[in-house]
Amino acid sequence: MHIHNLSEENSILNTFVSELRDVNVQKDSMRFRRNIERIGEVLSYEISKSLSYKTQQITTPLAETEVQAIENEIVLCSILRAGVPLHNGLLNYFDKAENAFISAYRHHLENPESFEIIVEYLACPDLEGKTLILADPMVATGQSLLATFEALKPFGTPNEIHLAAVIGAQEGIDFIAENFPENTHLWIATIDKDLNDKGYIVPGLGDAGDLAFGVKLQH
Repeated sequence: MHIHNLSEENSILNTFVSELRDVNVQKDSMRFRRNIERIGEVLSYEISKSLSYKTQQITTPLAETEVQAIENEIVLCSILRAGVPLHNGLLNYFDKAENAFISAYRHHLENPESFEIIVEYLACPDLEGKTLILADPMVATGQSLLATFEALKPFGTPNEIHLAAVIGAQEGIDFIAENFPENTHLWIATIDKDLNDKGYIVPGLGDAGDLAFGVKLQH
């Protein structure tokens, strides 16, 4: 897997990530969502550099000219619910993309420190020969991304796979590197070293879904 860790170079991205982590800024859920969306826009710009382009003729008010236009047929897929703001950021730039949505959540077993990933909802276009961008803001164990990838397989085989994430734990990144095709690209804002005993990223930022949309009831 090809890993593009954008934190290796300083940029405005540092500000967005630091505000996502800050417990005082997190109190503003609208700003939390907007910062994830802005990170999605930055990731989109970086992803766009790796895509294929074709020459296209357009007419301006003064003359005809040639431009370079993206050739890839893109499908954006986000994991509900935390992936929605990241999906919006990607869609702001890849505005002609098709879209897929999937629910993948942790179902805790008798031991609260162990869980399985449950997929209950999936809406997806044909993926055959297209460029798939999977959006998941937090790559903790990597199991949600793998469960999503497995659920999408009946919809066709994409030519390219790009993973877009905000924060990942090294353990989760190692896991997806072992289980995704070798030519997969991971585009991520920053990487943390550790997971705690409940599978959350440390230092991380907490539960992205709760911070974006409110605390969910457990049942």
